[in-house]
Amino acid sequence: MIRRHYSLPSLNALAAFEVAARHLSLTRAAQELNVTPGAVSKQVKTLEDEIGKPLFLRLHRALALTPEGEAVARSLGEAFERVAATLREVGQMGSLRSVSIGTTMAFAQLWLMPRLGDFWAAHQDIVIDHIISDRTQDLHRNDVDLRVRYGDGNWPEEESTLLFGDRIVAVASPAFIADNKARTVNDLSVLPLLSVEGVDWSWTTWAEFLREAGAPHRKLTVRRFNSYVIALQAAQSGQGVALGWLSLVKPLIERGVLAQISPAEIAAPQSFFLTWSAKRPLKQEAEVLRNWLLSSID
Repeated sequence: MIRRHYSLPSLNALAAFEVAARHLSLTRAAQELNVTPGAVSKQVKTLEDEIGKPLFLRLHRALALTPEGEAVARSLGEAFERVAATLREVGQMGSLRSVSIGTTMAFAQLWLMPRLGDFWAAHQDIVIDHIISDRTQDLHRNDVDLRVRYGDGNWPEEESTLLFGDRIVAVASPAFIADNKARTVNDLSVLPLLSVEGVDWSWTTWAEFLREAGAPHRKLTVRRFNSYVIALQAAQSGQGVALGWLSLVKPLIERGVLAQISPAEIAAPQSFFLTWSAKRPLKQEAEVLRNWLLSSID
């Protein structure tokens, strides 16, 4: 019998378990691996037999990891992350260096893109791949090196560094403001309000903004969007008032397509952070982009 150098179980069994543990589903693991659920179950059972410990609790129509399963899944995830990163780096040797960054559409369009020309001029050997989505879960792919996130800076299995805090104001088109005077925060609450809801619940809503700004509670006329970019476009076309994170709407105010409609202003309860996986070290290109972004804060 040939002795395995690293005393590891079957790599097929390890891979099957890692996918099943990540999904907590044999069916979804089978779909990812393009095999049958029975084949995944057999590989997991083989691994459990070799280790001598159960890795899953088989519940009714569900799986849960045992403490031993959690430890093995965490170790395998970290190991596979490192191997994948190394293979990507090896594959890029001799070609252009690249780094990927994930952001929302609004952050990419209003904050990041106006600044990246200077980065490209200084680092012409680095290609930036953009992963843009307003769904947070879409940015958590293994091939995303850096992410821009809005929150408190604490996310599981991620390192983070503060980009900047922010302030929130009420903005509308100059034409809308000419027709709808809002001298006080109370005046705001009777206007048509444009709100972004249901995508990231850490974003401030109109009810929260008005309460923080000191307006009495009242029924609001709110149109809801699941895209901040579209909400701002509606505001620019005179359809109502949007909440403006100043770091994002500043270019639109400077161009004169939006303006602050009221003196009401609050500190944003969350901040923008640059984050990356805590499971693997940042590659050199990602470190270059991270450091450049931090140094470019206004």
